[in-house]
Amino acid sequence: MSFFENISKPTYDAQEIWRKDRDHHLHPWQVFDVFREEGALPIVEGRGNYIFDANGKRYFDAVGGLWCNNIGLGRKEMAETIAEQAYRLSYASPFVDLTNAPAAELAAKLAELAPASLNHVFFTCGGSTAVDTAFRLIHYYQNCRGKHDKKHVISRLNAYHGTTYASMSIGGKPGDHPPEFDFISDTIHHLGYPNHYRAPEGMSEAEFVDSLVQEFEDKIAELGGPDKVAAFFAEPIMGAGGVIVAPDGYLQRMYEVCKENDILYVSDEVVTAFGRLGHWFASEEEFGIQPDIITCAKGLTSGYQPLGATIFSDEIFAVLNAPDSGRCFAHGFTYSGHPVACAAALKNIEILEREQLLENVKEVGPYFEQQLKTLEDLPIVGQVRGRKFMMCVEYVADKNSKALFPEELDIGKRVSNQADARGLITRAIVHLNVMSPSLTMTREDVDFIVATLRESIEATVAELRNEGLLAA
Repeated sequence: MSFFENISKPTYDAQEIWRKDRDHHLHPWQVFDVFREEGALPIVEGRGNYIFDANGKRYFDAVGGLWCNNIGLGRKEMAETIAEQAYRLSYASPFVDLTNAPAAELAAKLAELAPASLNHVFFTCGGSTAVDTAFRLIHYYQNCRGKHDKKHVISRLNAYHGTTYASMSIGGKPGDHPPEFDFISDTIHHLGYPNHYRAPEGMSEAEFVDSLVQEFEDKIAELGGPDKVAAFFAEPIMGAGGVIVAPDGYLQRMYEVCKENDILYVSDEVVTAFGRLGHWFASEEEFGIQPDIITCAKGLTSGYQPLGATIFSDEIFAVLNAPDSGRCFAHGFTYSGHPVACAAALKNIEILEREQLLENVKEVGPYFEQQLKTLEDLPIVGQVRGRKFMMCVEYVADKNSKALFPEELDIGKRVSNQADARGLITRAIVHLNVMSPSLTMTREDVDFIVATLRESIEATVAELRNEGLLAA
């Protein structure tokens, strides 16, 4: 009998777990006043697309953990790979002149999968540290070129790029920039974001794109011209900022402005890489751009181990690696290229290839889009948007004016609470419900999500009307 066949199923005191968590565990994005009373839902097991709470209740996880459970939960071969690597070599220092086999193999595999000349990989502990690494790499690169004034970085409002000091500063979600935290504000700048649903009334998509590109060119000039601007950061599809799919041509034109002005284009694919849109990387395959740097994490290991990567071009590496420069890349993490995490990533990529899960996304993804769109007939659904296995429902108080509900109403959470009670987990972000399910999702799973979400929205509408918060 193998180790895994001999694992006993633990029993939990759900209330005790809830209490310990509330009293001692500070959560990411913890809302203190609410958490003090409600605490958190304790999850104790996961199988396939389902998670189970401490009371044994089953939920379909339409969030995919946090955009990351791409191959689903409870994969025995993933657990075996992780255990075997931990037994063989649990850790080796990645600093200076030591490496390990899984890290070397994975770096080569990522170079094979990444577009164009992105053949060099720096391993990090997750997406935030991958973006932070890109930020430092950009400054290092520009200084190596003698471009010491080329320091400004441009991002977008409502962008999400992580939670380290630099990556959160690059991000542009107002709700993620509370006054109690400090941010880099002198060299990091934010442009308007490509949400045509919120564009001025009567403005066509083409006119909207023109205005955003002009804003970019104007910002470059305002900052002193191309010699002052180092890089532009953009998610191919904006994730936590509302699953914003830009109008056709927007990303290509922003990329062209970067190339014309010697500005590095950084594509943050922490969410979109490894199959969420049906490609290993979405930048080139889905949007026709070849970035200078790609940051990735999440689906790299499907959440089985913490790992991220900053992948960059031959052209950048040639500057860093100039002969007789005497340079040292003084940046790194204790867990860079961690052998267990890298072994997990290699197995995860193998499963994605073997089970043709990217092809499943291309086949089921359009059906998911079409079926979710049917929810737009409901009175509080303003827009359903997204692409393939990355979708969002936006709620409005008035469909004609697109006016939002008061933020304190937390309409997305009201709907997600109704969905929780029906066995469906969606991610609530104020006015939104976001979904990023496992790439193993079937059409039958889609039908369950859409039917359950419809019931949940209808129940929320009835609740709002009973409270006098929505006209009959």
